[in-house]
Amino acid sequence: MEDVKQYLNAAEEDMEMAAMNLEEKLSRIRAGRANVHILDGIRVDSYGAMMPLSNVATLTTPDARSIIIKPWDKNMLKVIEKAIIDSSVGIMPENNGEQLRLGIPVLTEERRKELSKQCAKEAESAKVSVRNSRRNAIEKLKKSVKDGVPEDVEKDAEEECQKLHDKYIKKIDAMLDEKNKEIMTV
Repeated sequence: MEDVKQYLNAAEEDMEMAAMNLEEKLSRIRAGRANVHILDGIRVDSYGAMMPLSNVATLTTPDARSIIIKPWDKNMLKVIEKAIIDSSVGIMPENNGEQLRLGIPVLTEERRKELSKQCAKEAESAKVSVRNSRRNAIEKLKKSVKDGVPEDVEKDAEEECQKLHDKYIKKIDAMLDEKNKEIMTV
């Protein structure tokens, strides 16, 4: 009986991790509005150690079309600028000697569709992870019958696992719909 709960808890934890991973990936996709999360993947060389950009500078969004990066150490300005240029962000920073400004361009219709497809791929990947978690849990539950777990308990646990699966698939779909709405809003 305890094994059954353990399998379900492990499956739910895996499903939750898939949803959280998707949320993080979607936050990094540029949707036409300034969002400091598009810079989350950028690391800079700070005194010999590779650090996230947010650990060496203040990131702000003064308006919907720009991000301001103000390094705590002025010597880091060139290093940060180079890291942004070399990254996949695709925006050229403007350096005024004190801070960097990223102007977020308005997305074209074609680019919006590309971003929407990219989001759909990320969501599908998360759904595959959720399905794999369900499959693994059900396999373990079926094996537990051989170890003495009653069949009706196993069937109930399978139904519970399916409910968890449905809940997380619905959550992923809602996250995708929200991001697509954000992308398509002009």
